[in-house]
Amino acid sequence: LGFDNFESLLAGAHWMDNHFHTAPLEKNMPVLLAMLGVWYINCYGCETHALLPYDQYMHRFAAYFQQGDMESNGKYITKKGSRVDYSTGPIVWGEPGTNGQHAFYQLIHQGTRMIPCDFLIPVQTQHPVRNGLHHKILLANFLAQTEALMKGKTADEARKELQAAGLSGDALEKLLPHKVFEGNRPTNSIMFTKLNPFTLGAIIAMYEHKIFVQGIVWDINSYDQWGVELGKQLAKKIEPELESDAPVTSHDSSTNGLINFIKKHRA
Repeated sequence: LGFDNFESLLAGAHWMDNHFHTAPLEKNMPVLLAMLGVWYINCYGCETHALLPYDQYMHRFAAYFQQGDMESNGKYITKKGSRVDYSTGPIVWGEPGTNGQHAFYQLIHQGTRMIPCDFLIPVQTQHPVRNGLHHKILLANFLAQTEALMKGKTADEARKELQAAGLSGDALEKLLPHKVFEGNRPTNSIMFTKLNPFTLGAIIAMYEHKIFVQGIVWDINSYDQWGVELGKQLAKKIEPELESDAPVTSHDSSTNGLINFIKKHRA
């Protein structure tokens, strides 16, 4: 990466810090993303949020913000110490665009759950293979997916397509329901000129500020991780119990059984 690029990453994050600090709420990107998330989680009951970057260099982006979002806002205790009576942080997941299209986009389009999605793509590619043809195809897929999720396909549109393909009668009616898309599936399209350290820093900071705003709205402390601490405490107790082959009875029956299975079958 090099120190110059690292400084550029920090400069991009600083630019977003200033935007978050100074932009009016109606034009403030982290605030808008945060409030959209609150809207879908607390008004529509959405439980997950998909991050779908159309750039292979961002293939670990969703995993990075699984930690950033879920560790920060995966809480049910408010800053005052009471239990919330509303949902807080979502399950964050995702994959690079074209990988996801052949894996889980079916559920996003026609599944029974509403899944808000953030689509991210650079306008310019790092590698203009075949005079940029590959990236043009990628852009076309990006735009097609967001349009399809928004507009869907009506029964009349699907019927005309099937008729044009030569289907009619019972065969058409049998297939028709499967070709209908309800649409109105929420997405954000986040486009930037080119992925570089400055842009990446700005995007990372944008999502970090979004997480902060949601924590404020939900009245939770986004900067502790007590749920992680419990597992570490238990691990310190279990580790010495794995030293010998003696059966363990100090835990619940399930954990005892797992520990004893390990002892019995390890080399």
